[in-house]
Amino acid sequence: MTSRSLFDRVGGMEFFDELTRRFYEGIATDAVLLPLYPEPEDLEPARVRLAYFLAQYWGGPDTYSQHRGHPRLRMRHAPYRIGERERDHWLMHMVAAVEASDAGDDERQELLAYFVTAAEHLRNDDSMRLVDPGP
Repeated sequence: MTSRSLFDRVGGMEFFDELTRRFYEGIATDAVLLPLYPEPEDLEPARVRLAYFLAQYWGGPDTYSQHRGHPRLRMRHAPYRIGERERDHWLMHMVAAVEASDAGDDERQELLAYFVTAAEHLRNDDSMRLVDPGP
């Protein structure tokens, strides 16, 4: 018996489009993360790339790789300072997007476990800031 991919279990591309829409609604108002985006006035290209990446990662079509090649996540994020604060803000928005989704409990747990690991993996700055505690 073959198990169905998470992509199929959550309803396919529509789920990842909605998840990333909710996620980027948070990013659009986040004073910590928004400045990291090269085009903060238009987050749609970043949203589409993330939706395609997540869909592919979870067993959907390889649209991301067809357009962008290998994900190379650490390399793509290397130019941006990602410390604990940035990681925590990213996770806050992604957790909220997952929680607002219609994914089942098992799928939510699977998604969140990946996002926690991925967010930590992309952290590239261990320095502590003593000023500007921010939101």
